[in-house]
Amino acid sequence: MKIKPLSGCLLLLSLAFTSWTQALVQLNDDVPQIYTVKQGDTLWGISGLYLQEPWLWPELWDANPQVDNPNLIYPGDELFLVWVGGQPRLRLRRGREVKLSPTMRVSPLNMAIPAIPLDQIGPWLRRNRVMDAQEIKNSAYIVAAGDRALLAGPGDTIFGRGPFPDGERLYTIYRAGQSYIDPVTKEFLGYEVIDIGTAKLLGSNRNAVTELEVTRIEEEVRIGDRLFPIEERILDASYHPQAPAQDIAGGVMIAVEGGLTQIGDMSIVAINKGKRDGLQIGNVVAIYQTGEQVFDKVSQTQVVLPDTRAGLAMIFESYEKISFAIVLRATRPLSVFDLVKQP
Repeated sequence: MKIKPLSGCLLLLSLAFTSWTQALVQLNDDVPQIYTVKQGDTLWGISGLYLQEPWLWPELWDANPQVDNPNLIYPGDELFLVWVGGQPRLRLRRGREVKLSPTMRVSPLNMAIPAIPLDQIGPWLRRNRVMDAQEIKNSAYIVAAGDRALLAGPGDTIFGRGPFPDGERLYTIYRAGQSYIDPVTKEFLGYEVIDIGTAKLLGSNRNAVTELEVTRIEEEVRIGDRLFPIEERILDASYHPQAPAQDIAGGVMIAVEGGLTQIGDMSIVAINKGKRDGLQIGNVVAIYQTGEQVFDKVSQTQVVLPDTRAGLAMIFESYEKISFAIVLRATRPLSVFDLVKQP
């Protein structure tokens, strides 16, 4: 499964003002008056140095007219804080390490400062998808391996049954993983399917059996693994962090990559809300820990404390009933079943 960034492998952050940035920005305490961009920085990380709400970065930015394209910053650039009309603004002084021509609009991936770190997102997108039971049931599957083996590796022959569309020669081998269930409504949201490897068609369908050769594996291929035509998934490198357009009712983190119990910065989590609930790629959501129930000794009653804000995440993949997000900031240890709300 090949992933290719859009716009010539560029990581851009749109600085266009939109309706969700109209709120007054709130600076962190002790923000730097001058910050020199370093290799490895991200726009999200830099904005977090200045802002309590990092997705309001465009409201803070004020383009330096001497820079042709302020949408990209580079190691060696200097950011300095000024006040315009009583509001804080960041301006940029171009460092000596990068020279821009009047027509330069883009930069290679390894030079520009990325908006969101993608090193965790890319591998996840290559290996994971969500499907419903009918999609899996209607797909082709491995019925046997060469020499009557139970497992197969690169170069081995496998035999598949089911639909093999005309003209499709390359297939991804998937294995159904955990099922996602909404802990609030108990609705089935879909199955996790994991990329196990790839195979190429060797011959035509004979007696309802199709011969293939395994060309790549992440794990040993098993009888019963599913076969889907290879789908090229495009990784949009220009995420535009913004608040969801509508309230998130009943949002909960239902799983974390790797089955861990503790969740921290850069963890990938599943959320029980998707496109039908208004969640889109780039949406920023707040993570809350459910308020504890404590005993009030004065009134001699049980009291539920307010939910406590504990982190921030960004949606990078959204299906109809479920979404996946990367945790951008965790102020305390997070866990499955923590709440997801408007930021």
